[in-house]
Amino acid sequence: MMLAAMAGFDPHDPASADIPVEDYLVHLEDGVRGWRVALAAGEYVEASDPQVLAGVAEAAQVFMDLGSQVEKVDMSWLADLALANGRMTQADGAAFHRERLAERPDWFGADVRQRLEIGAALTSSEYALARRTQAEGHRRFEMFFEKFDILLLPTTPIPAPPIEGTQAIEAARRLTRFTAPFNLSGLPALSVPCGFTGENLPIGLQIISKHWGEVKALQAGHAFEQATEWHNCRPNI
Repeated sequence: MMLAAMAGFDPHDPASADIPVEDYLVHLEDGVRGWRVALAAGEYVEASDPQVLAGVAEAAQVFMDLGSQVEKVDMSWLADLALANGRMTQADGAAFHRERLAERPDWFGADVRQRLEIGAALTSSEYALARRTQAEGHRRFEMFFEKFDILLLPTTPIPAPPIEGTQAIEAARRLTRFTAPFNLSGLPALSVPCGFTGENLPIGLQIISKHWGEVKALQAGHAFEQATEWHNCRPNI
């Protein structure tokens, strides 16, 4: 309902696409029987915390129980998209804040300032290559979703880290490991709860669908929540 209120073409926004808004509720209860579901595998994904991987594997079994065909797919090529996304966001951020960064660097926290300085040092060639990776990833996903209805993978590879400490940059890089590729490629992505670690920290299941495929992402998330109780659970913290 929120997406329906926000979606739609804005002629004043140069990044807005003139695509008709679908009814996101009409197929919400249709289930996922007969769907072709890809479960992300490979070195890039399997470097995650074992508890996170176990939670996502159990979630994939739920989709099988609901009548979907689940196939493990090596998604190691997501690493290139994550790297390109990191470079582009840092460079874009440095460009946007260039005057403030030069005149008032004290306005930025040390971690943010470091990321902006890295972005400012990026060469035009490196930025252009990242843009090329973005275009290649966009096309590769178009071909990928000709075979699969949705892709499943962890939302984050690790549980939430402690708020204390000075390792925010490294933690941010790890936490966005599995979301950055889809920010770069512009794919609909939905995160739903799929369990807890032994320390009562939540595990997220990320559901990806094709470009303009929000209906399927929402339909899959709804089917999973109807079959599980994770979204109703609250940890004892």
